[in-house]
Amino acid sequence: MNLTENTKILNPENPEIELIKPFGGKLINLLVFDDEREELTAEANRLPSLQISNRAVCDLELLATGAFSPLETFHGKADYERVLEEMRLANGLLFPIPITLPVNHFDGLELDKKIALRDAKNDLLAIMRVDEIYEWSREDFARKIPGTNDLFHPLVTEIEHWGKFNVSGKLQVLNLPKHFDFKDLRLSPEQTRVKLTEIGNENVVAFQTRNPIHRAHEEMTKRAAESIDGTLFLHPVVGMTKPNDVDHFTRVRVYRKLIENYYDKSKTRLSLLPLAMRMAGPREAIFHAIIRRNYGANHFIVGRDHASPGIDSHGKPFYEPFAAQELFSRFEAELGVRMLAFGEMVFLPEEDRYEEINKIENGTKTVSLSGTQIREEFLYKGKPLPAWFTRKETAEILAESYPPRSKQGVCLWFTGLSGAGKSTTAEILMNLLHEKGRRVTMLDGDVVRTHLSKGLGFSKADRDTNILRIGFVAAEIVRHGGVAICAAVSPYRAARNEVRNLVGKDNFIEIFVDTPLEICERRDTKGMYAKARRGEIKDFTGIDDVYEMPENAEITLDTVNIPVEENAAKILQVLTGYGFVAN
Repeated sequence: MNLTENTKILNPENPEIELIKPFGGKLINLLVFDDEREELTAEANRLPSLQISNRAVCDLELLATGAFSPLETFHGKADYERVLEEMRLANGLLFPIPITLPVNHFDGLELDKKIALRDAKNDLLAIMRVDEIYEWSREDFARKIPGTNDLFHPLVTEIEHWGKFNVSGKLQVLNLPKHFDFKDLRLSPEQTRVKLTEIGNENVVAFQTRNPIHRAHEEMTKRAAESIDGTLFLHPVVGMTKPNDVDHFTRVRVYRKLIENYYDKSKTRLSLLPLAMRMAGPREAIFHAIIRRNYGANHFIVGRDHASPGIDSHGKPFYEPFAAQELFSRFEAELGVRMLAFGEMVFLPEEDRYEEINKIENGTKTVSLSGTQIREEFLYKGKPLPAWFTRKETAEILAESYPPRSKQGVCLWFTGLSGAGKSTTAEILMNLLHEKGRRVTMLDGDVVRTHLSKGLGFSKADRDTNILRIGFVAAEIVRHGGVAICAAVSPYRAARNEVRNLVGKDNFIEIFVDTPLEICERRDTKGMYAKARRGEIKDFTGIDDVYEMPENAEITLDTVNIPVEENAAKILQVLTGYGFVAN
């Protein structure tokens, strides 16, 4: 079934009820027909190839299936610039987030020529005819989209490694990305619309989530559906969310259990959204509403702190708690999607019920749990979550996925100038952790450059590549419950923060070995500083290349006045306090 601008999807039981049109009037479909695929695949295999990022793969899938309608390709310059400034496409249609394909180089890229788009595994996805290549500004993007240049925002850290040019052009999508999990729930906008019409309700309210559904969310979603006498459309993001979020395998297991046991199955639909979130707060709320309209919803739940990454490097929220609701209300009529706004939901223990905090009288006893409390006071200590907070089934699934902290992995990231004492301290700490029964892997900067990063130079790009390679390995070690000790100069904050995001901020400890340059030079047995001073080594950190000191390191070490064994013991004590080492 191909949807066109004039297509109506009717309720099979009541033909007078029409599910709303996709945003912009039509549902785009960029997938080629089966009889074209073989010939186009042969053509693609003769073309230059461009491997695109995981984010771009998510975006390509949603472009192809119409989730981003009315978009038909990645943004060209005119669309990009107007979206940045006005939240509108060049033709005036509302669209708040740029959908771009950044590139680092022009290898194989020529205007008016075709190129094959492939994923990280080199699987063929699409053919693009290159119509535009244009430069963009990271600073402008950060200021306008997430609204900050703070490196604690995951998107700000990520864009540091996007290419400096964007490419756009006509797409022919040959293959969607391969997904082997929850295949029955991975429905396109077209398939979802058909499923929603089968229920027979005129109104559909969508719920955006990247977290497990606890009792407060359950209450909110049920109230929303009841308020419109309609269908509840649970539409969790399973593409890219905030680093350290609960993985989507765990979350989808939770959603299924809750729908099976606590929701009205006849009026509830669950489908998965392979979206790469931007965590852009207010703008992202508009973005999410457009997507859900394309999937067939005409109502959308917007709660407190919608699509926020939390707090910045100064401990303050990135966005005001109800900024998303305020922005949404300005565009509600144009979107054709009604907002169902909710405040913070709290539990009233004396009445055994949930209520929005702004609807209860002053002095009423309430209880609630923050995300930090959930992790720190319950999951990481192996304690069951309270029944008033979450359903038994949810608590059991989370306990399986999140063992106590003493059995979790952790990355200990030593950073500082060459000769600061990183490796020496790390080696002593490694032995102390082995003594405590933890499994430890050491990733020393010099050793890594001999093996994993052999051939890389010392330009900023090569240094960042080296650090991200170490970070990738460390993240895998942590994911499997090991301790990764990384000792590398890692001079740039953005790269260190990206590793923090790779690993997950709750399992990453930055250790700044704060040794003055003159002391490092005095300790230099290899004569590297002397060579740098003479100009024999270029771009040497501390001499002719900058070292960006950490602004919020979890541990700072003084190696001038404190013995190395004492510093290692200090780190072990901190790890014990965090729960990563059992007493």
